[in-house]
Amino acid sequence: MESSLKHRRERSQKRRQLLAQQLGVTSTKQLSTVLGSKEEYKEESRIESPALPDGNAAGKSNFPLGKEPESLPVQEQEKEGEEEYEEIYTGSSTFLKGTQSANPHNDYCQHHVDTGERPQNFIRDVGLANRFEEYPKLRELIRLKDELIASTATPPMYMNTDLESLYLGDLDCKFDVIYVEPPLEEYQRTHGVVFDKYWTWQEIESLEIEKISAQRSFIWMWVGSSEGLDAGRRCLRKWGFRRCEDICWIKTNIKNPGHNKNLEPKAIFQRTKEHCLMGIKGTVRRSTDGDFIHANVDIDLIIDEEPEYGSKEKPVEIFHMMEHFCMGRRRIHVFGRDSTIRPGWLTIGPDVSSSNFDAELYNSYFNKEPNGHLTGCSEEIDRLRPKSPTPKAKAGGGQAPPRGGMVRGGMSRGGGPSRGRGEPGWRGRGGTTRGGFVPRGRGGPRPGPPPR
Repeated sequence: MESSLKHRRERSQKRRQLLAQQLGVTSTKQLSTVLGSKEEYKEESRIESPALPDGNAAGKSNFPLGKEPESLPVQEQEKEGEEEYEEIYTGSSTFLKGTQSANPHNDYCQHHVDTGERPQNFIRDVGLANRFEEYPKLRELIRLKDELIASTATPPMYMNTDLESLYLGDLDCKFDVIYVEPPLEEYQRTHGVVFDKYWTWQEIESLEIEKISAQRSFIWMWVGSSEGLDAGRRCLRKWGFRRCEDICWIKTNIKNPGHNKNLEPKAIFQRTKEHCLMGIKGTVRRSTDGDFIHANVDIDLIIDEEPEYGSKEKPVEIFHMMEHFCMGRRRIHVFGRDSTIRPGWLTIGPDVSSSNFDAELYNSYFNKEPNGHLTGCSEEIDRLRPKSPTPKAKAGGGQAPPRGGMVRGGMSRGGGPSRGRGEPGWRGRGGTTRGGFVPRGRGGPRPGPPPR
């Protein structure tokens, strides 16, 4: 038992030395000042105990004189040895200094409870500038695509309009990329965003987006984080789109840490994310439609700082996602603002202060060439971009045989030779079937039992 107790104390001492080294403390004796030990906790909470009924003061022995035990049991000694170095952590001040996994300071959820800093604040390399530092091939691809998008972008166009009364078909143009940013009442409840009019999902669904969507097109629409997840899908179906992705914006609060003060009435957790549904119209395959889409260039997550209370802004990274993915040049932003006007886009909405949209001039940008509505692709971009795996080579260069064997004239399912028309055993009309029966014909004799 003595050796076991000694081993426990040595191991506890080593843990304390390692913890002191990681926290930047010169000796283990200073750990109490950094973390607060149990001994100090006992000193602060110790109070004088009243005298016991038999007259003995608290802390004095109750054993008769000369009958005190020489030593405590071994189990009590081990318990005291373990409690001697037990630590009580009273805060998260040393959270970022790094500790062992058994230390509660690297519990991101508990740190959020203590300080209000969200766990996503500690994800590294989330910005566009340094995200691909360790992936030179992907960094070069993004650079080339950004240059191509900038060189093929049309001059920015915008139009101040009331979307309630606007017939979208009057724009006289079909669009490859449609970006919808509806003014939801949810934003007012949770972030204090003020709009001149808050649109219900029934009103959003009444927008005739199908009038301006091209035969092959994509739509991105912000839907919040509550009822819009279901209502947004209904809108996509009504407009002729199929939901294909759900882009999630994970909001950090590095600049303004703290807990959410405005919570949804039916929310169970603090909501620190927002969803953008992506829909597809038409038949688009990433293996064959490389002229229209480049898949797998970006991911379906955006990790960006939560805007200030009352701000309408969404992450600018969503524009990069749309432009990197779809190579169509006809792009429209519905419910746009002056701050979202950018080259290559038509921005419309009541929050746009002026107008310069001309339908004839806008269409002329894409009618100069047969595929003028596409950005095109250089050989270097096509070489660097992620591609779908090539299909496996088929035997003989033709179609693969059906499961179980070859086609007519060769082996059939089950491994036996197939029967041709007119050959014995052919299972056609008027021939024998499995078990020797002939098919029942009109007016013919009723077949009897098979011969033995």
